[in-house]
Amino acid sequence: MPNAIELRRQFRNLHQSGTFVMPNPHDIGTTKVLTTVGFSALATTSYGFAATLGRLDLTVGRDELVEHVGRLTAVTHLPFNVDSERLYGDDAAGIAECVALLAGAGAAGCSIEDWNPATGQIDPIQVAVERVGAAAEEARRHDVVLTGRCENLLHDIADLDDTIARLCAYRDAGADVVYAPGLSRVADIERVVGEVGVPVNVLLLPGGPTVAQLTNAGVRRISLGGYFSNAANAAIVNAAVQLRDEGTIEPAVFDRQLLRTAFTA
Repeated sequence: MPNAIELRRQFRNLHQSGTFVMPNPHDIGTTKVLTTVGFSALATTSYGFAATLGRLDLTVGRDELVEHVGRLTAVTHLPFNVDSERLYGDDAAGIAECVALLAGAGAAGCSIEDWNPATGQIDPIQVAVERVGAAAEEARRHDVVLTGRCENLLHDIADLDDTIARLCAYRDAGADVVYAPGLSRVADIERVVGEVGVPVNVLLLPGGPTVAQLTNAGVRRISLGGYFSNAANAAIVNAAVQLRDEGTIEPAVFDRQLLRTAFTA
């Protein structure tokens, strides 16, 4: 198994050229499966992890996340990026402490968002920039790749100019990668890629641009967020409703050998 230093180097190198897909497992089992399938890197999902605890997104505590990251990084040889919400700090010291804890748990990358659940609003730009700067300073100490996230589109703020301005500000504050989850038009994605000048992460969406289209648009990194968690839970709900209403179940079709390989690795 590569050590943390090697994994961080691998993860940083993945951002130098080309496009890579970084799926999001939500527990140890899905981490092992996605490692076996064959990807270059993995990422946590705050939504998916919260669902494994029977909770909604943005309700998991910092120490719970750090423990979760440690469990997942321990069962894969791939670098792990962490969906770390606001980095759980109200000030620079708190943000830095969270980055350090995640690095200690084996993270190769982490992210910081500009949505504040306490206020129900996107942070003012200056506040968000200061927070990204605090995270970037600590991330550099550990060679952790920092992603600066603009949450506009997830909260119905369809202002692409403001989104790009924020991503550029987070870049200037030290973010290595920028990310605006919810981008779905190729033209908008191409504009973001062209204007920010650093690696861009895009969330793969059902019915949205394909991996090939995102690659052609210059996207460096593609993630799936809570998609696999939702897919798994949807399959359970649909099967349960069929069982309740019809008293029948459908065959569970999957690659059993791949699963055996993953769980015995």
